[in-house]
Amino acid sequence: MVFNSNIFLFAFLPIVSVLFWLFATKQQRYVLLTLSGYVFYGYWNWRFCFLLLFSSLVSFFAAILVDRAQTKSRARLWVYVSVGVDLTLLGFFKYYNFFAETATAIFPRSLLPHLEVVLPIGISFYTFHTISYIVDVAAGRVKATKDIWEYFTYVCLFSQLVAGPIVRFRQIESDLENIDRSLNEDYVVRGIAFFSIGMIKKVVIADLLARWVNPALGAFESLTFVGAWTAALGYTFQLYYDFCGYSDMAVGLGYLFGLRIPQNFDAPYKALGIRDFWRRWHISLSTWLRDYLYIPLGGNRHGTMRRYINLFVTMLLGGLWHGANWTFVVWGAYHGFLLVLDRIAEPVTEKLPALVFRWLTFILVVAGWVLFRSSDFHMASVWLGKMIGIGAAGTAVVSWIPVAGIIGCFLLANFVPETWDIRFSRRRIYAVAYAVGLFVAFLLMNGNETVFLYYQF
Repeated sequence: MVFNSNIFLFAFLPIVSVLFWLFATKQQRYVLLTLSGYVFYGYWNWRFCFLLLFSSLVSFFAAILVDRAQTKSRARLWVYVSVGVDLTLLGFFKYYNFFAETATAIFPRSLLPHLEVVLPIGISFYTFHTISYIVDVAAGRVKATKDIWEYFTYVCLFSQLVAGPIVRFRQIESDLENIDRSLNEDYVVRGIAFFSIGMIKKVVIADLLARWVNPALGAFESLTFVGAWTAALGYTFQLYYDFCGYSDMAVGLGYLFGLRIPQNFDAPYKALGIRDFWRRWHISLSTWLRDYLYIPLGGNRHGTMRRYINLFVTMLLGGLWHGANWTFVVWGAYHGFLLVLDRIAEPVTEKLPALVFRWLTFILVVAGWVLFRSSDFHMASVWLGKMIGIGAAGTAVVSWIPVAGIIGCFLLANFVPETWDIRFSRRRIYAVAYAVGLFVAFLLMNGNETVFLYYQF
């Protein structure tokens, strides 16, 4: 099920919302949100609900055992068990064939067979939820909840279950503990506004760009120099407005149920340097990688060279997290290299005019998105080659429509405030504006229930 679908908008969401506010106790609301999360998830493939349940049960009971552990070594044991189960499930379903095919390519006599493994949607996201929870319990940052329904609500909250943001238990623990409070008018206004704006970003901007970008990249070898750049910039904004739109909708849905989902984007294409970009892009992932991978690896505590290695390894694994393809690994390595370079070149870059530095950062990010979007290295090399004038004598003609759309997106990304920077008024005239925006987005949806790009990760 997707947010921009008729069944979600006209059946699932209204029913769950009405029941939620009719129920008065914590337990009733926990159970409702848990069951609705499983219905939402099971709409895609009900069999994988058992995988989600198993992962949730393991981390829930392991956290309690960590709290009860008499020694640090026993606590660490339960952390290793829980994290090990999570990573084993993620590794098998998402990466088994990737490693099997790689092993066969290197060692032709490898005995690892190819399996018809179906990737469970959202497994990368809810795995990070459960890992952050058990690690935070072990570190004393949060107490293990004894209420299994509260924990189930956290893990399978439908608003952020399959594509984030990656929410840590401690970020919404207070809201979960007070989930039985009465309707907050300000939350409702913000919820409707966030959801409406997110829908517009997805349906009006991202999906319209996709109508040109996808066919163009389906025939990437026929792209010209202009066509290659148009495709790269088109995908740059398609990905941003698709994922940022999803995140806004997730935040809006959270508000409608009294839960404050953290911000996931902060005008990333205004970034000054790659470090600044990762402070603004997919914030919940970049901070997760920092706190649960980079810092445990040693962070910046063991000298400059070790810090650079830790940065590179973190981004390498962050790239792999996105998908079982070597293009993602190289994309992660590319950003790891840029993060290291960003620090080394800081004495030079800090003297650059802000506009020049912003443009340089943007171009480096766009080049990275070419790798990210490419299905293999052949596509990436051809596409990047055409962008620098190599083999750019293609036959595809670029119309003015995608060019105008890209210019419009550039202006929006640079001069229109982020959703989080807007102060939403409670005045009724604004409620009409939100409703009109949502209705326009619904009309443009025209029955097309397009999946969000980050569902594949």
